[in-house]
Amino acid sequence: MEWRRVAHVNDLPDGRVMTVTAGVKTLALVHFDGQYAAMDNRCPHQGGPLGEGSIEKGEGGQCWLRCPWHGWDFDPLTGKPPGGHADTGQEMFPVEVRGDEIHVGVPEEPDHVRTATDVIAETFVNWGVTRVFGMVGHSNLGLADAFRRQSEAGKMSYVGIRHEGAASFAASGYAKLSGRPAICMSIAGPGATNMMTGLFDAKVDRAPIIACPGQVQTQVFSPFAFQDIDLHGAFAPVSAFNQLVLHDSNFGEIATLAAKTAIVERNVSTLIFPDDVQTLPAIDKKAGSPKGRLADMRMAPHDDTIKEAIDRIYGSKRPFIIAGYGAREAMQQVVALAEDLKAPIATTFKGKGQIPDSHPLAAGVLGRSGTPIASWFMNECDLIIAIGASFSHHTGIEPSKPIVQIDFDRMHLGKGHAVDVAVWGEIACTLEIIDYESPIYHGTDQRGEIAERWRIWRAEKASRLADDRGKGLSASILFEAMTRLVPPDAVMPVDVGNNAYSFGRYFEPTGQRILMSGYLGSIGFAFPAAMGAWAACQDFPEYRGRKVVSVSGDGGFGQYAMEFTTAVHYDMDICHVLMNNSELGKISKEQRGGEWPVWQTSLTNPNFADFAASCGGLGVRVTRKEDLDEALRRGIACDGPALVEICTDVELV
Repeated sequence: MEWRRVAHVNDLPDGRVMTVTAGVKTLALVHFDGQYAAMDNRCPHQGGPLGEGSIEKGEGGQCWLRCPWHGWDFDPLTGKPPGGHADTGQEMFPVEVRGDEIHVGVPEEPDHVRTATDVIAETFVNWGVTRVFGMVGHSNLGLADAFRRQSEAGKMSYVGIRHEGAASFAASGYAKLSGRPAICMSIAGPGATNMMTGLFDAKVDRAPIIACPGQVQTQVFSPFAFQDIDLHGAFAPVSAFNQLVLHDSNFGEIATLAAKTAIVERNVSTLIFPDDVQTLPAIDKKAGSPKGRLADMRMAPHDDTIKEAIDRIYGSKRPFIIAGYGAREAMQQVVALAEDLKAPIATTFKGKGQIPDSHPLAAGVLGRSGTPIASWFMNECDLIIAIGASFSHHTGIEPSKPIVQIDFDRMHLGKGHAVDVAVWGEIACTLEIIDYESPIYHGTDQRGEIAERWRIWRAEKASRLADDRGKGLSASILFEAMTRLVPPDAVMPVDVGNNAYSFGRYFEPTGQRILMSGYLGSIGFAFPAAMGAWAACQDFPEYRGRKVVSVSGDGGFGQYAMEFTTAVHYDMDICHVLMNNSELGKISKEQRGGEWPVWQTSLTNPNFADFAASCGGLGVRVTRKEDLDEALRRGIACDGPALVEICTDVELV
């Protein structure tokens, strides 16, 4: 037996009960009629916390300790029931008052018995899935303890968030940067449903995530149990792999399939954990691993397809390359092709930054949030080479042009309309084959035209720097400063709204990795994704030391503003640039564009810089363009969470 100090005598007046902890054992400590007693805190009915109950008189003047949940009664000193509620009373523990301290004797803690969730956590570690974003709660405690054990062993890292939606967005940002899955964890019911938006963001942008919601006990599955909803049905539309973990599941195999699906299909896997399954003993169950479970992912097209693509590409005079987000890991090969053709490379908006705008063949971003450079070359070209691009209508790839399309996803080939040559293969591998087999190119050298188009556009941007209506800074002056000051190796999560539109047009990347909520276009993405990006920078050596600089509007930051306290809690090295115009500016613009009155788009905001400071981070507010550079320098140089609030003019986008 171990004696544990649990309270001071002044902590508990006579006639009261309180909850105390002795080691890992939770007890109801009673002070009644001058005596102390300690009993198991869990009521045998439904586990109600007796330490939160009260001591009340019953019939005949007998006093009872009453459970706060359903009124079950127990003798406050012996733990015996009055009869009819339980066959035996509560387990009692010896109490000693030593001076002014109350001590309780409890059995020595038994050795931990390996559980179902231990097996699953070990399997995730074996697959390299070692980062968890989540919130611990009543229906995931067994799973959380398994993650805790791996974390204390140095094999996992955990970030406790303030809202489950932030957990899934953080996992999405982590995956978009690293290409590796992270875990987002929640309780049952509302905790699980809160994760849905971030999961859909990952799904449509092909980012691997493993969602681990808790669930109510299997014995109370029904439409009427507290926080019980059909999570298997709810997660089905968002999940490529979606399973309940049940008593007779093969725990190592089900976790292996979840990890493999997320990695191979670049998609969402969901494992749902009923409360009673999480702590099932699994002493002899084997953890899964990737050994022998993954094939070489390099895949080349057929020789005939390669020949047809080469004939089209090298027979053109003015080819135009569009590199989409799917080409992000093959940009070395994309640039090599462009250099051979002396052809411009534009990116989709999601692909912004995959080639620096300073590169002599870069043509900026194509589409709604793009540059006139990219649009000009698409109009003038005689062939579009679309690589890893999904043909979003926001990008506006011209379907009347001849198109050679290269992609690893067959569903993206010819998406929306026919293309002339559809090449299915892993992009880097395919481009290497084209480079090896290609003839000498005799088309137009477009490098001089690219430089001239940049000169025209940069002159136009420079003319906008003087715009000032006295209502805040312009987007052009902000992103001109950020182009100069943000480190070339920074990671930049960007939100949705006018801030993203202006970022796409004005910011000139010089090597930064840019993360977006692409197809879903979810407002609120940027700051939670920045937390995920920061975590990836801790977990992967190739990203270590890179600064995270995120961008949002006031509407987007407001979605998950309290996560700034999470960044402070974990000392995350994030500089968040917040454009505050006290308006949902993009919505106002859409209302005007649709010839609607502008309605319900104004915002009442705090001083966000003061808010950041009150949370324990750095907060800097900019109202004059003369202060902009210094504020950005301070935020970027800050070794920890910083928020640079820029008061902007909603009309100067």
